[in-house]
Amino acid sequence: MAGKPKLHYARGRGKMESIRWLLSAAGVKFEEQFIETKEDLEKLRNDGFLLFQQVPMVEIDGMKLVQTRAILNYIAAKHNLYGKDLKERALIDTYVEGTTDLMEMIMHLPFQPPEGKEKQTAHIIERATTRYFPVYEKVLKDHGQDFLVGNQFSWADVHLLEAILMAEELKPNILSKFPVLQAFKTRISNIPTIKKFLEPGSPRKPPLDDKAIPQIKKIFNVQL
Repeated sequence: MAGKPKLHYARGRGKMESIRWLLSAAGVKFEEQFIETKEDLEKLRNDGFLLFQQVPMVEIDGMKLVQTRAILNYIAAKHNLYGKDLKERALIDTYVEGTTDLMEMIMHLPFQPPEGKEKQTAHIIERATTRYFPVYEKVLKDHGQDFLVGNQFSWADVHLLEAILMAEELKPNILSKFPVLQAFKTRISNIPTIKKFLEPGSPRKPPLDDKAIPQIKKIFNVQL
């Protein structure tokens, strides 16, 4: 029997957080090997474990997978969270790409200069409420089903909930004009595996704080 997947990343959300979400939604327990220093990252590189010299890296099913999207694709397909046919997969991909665009804007916010954070936060909220959330509100309203694609729980639903919760950290009432998404959030949050992931003590990571940001910058040699 294969062991638990092992996740290699810094002690924070970043690109690994969606992988944590998806594994947890699938009910898969995993281990984490945290990269605490620049030397930890260099060791992974020097040992030849990082195909493109980058993390995330996940050890799973005898592979050392890199590239976030490839990792997520594999997990989603393995655990039947990737639709029943090519058309459904294309829709899931479309929705996932949209939420990823929004999430990456939020992910980069802590690394912005202090004088620009307020303006960037306002920009993210504007994009969320005029470009992204209206799409999902309409999709769910038009087909009247519980889930985004094929009336079946999928990776797209997991990713959208993650994006919603990230956006609510910037503006708690950001869904005030989206009643269908509010109901979606409640419904998906109560799926047992996700409910467990949202509880205290789970592998879910908090937003980066001022103490963690310098360490992350040092590990990944971030110059902003």
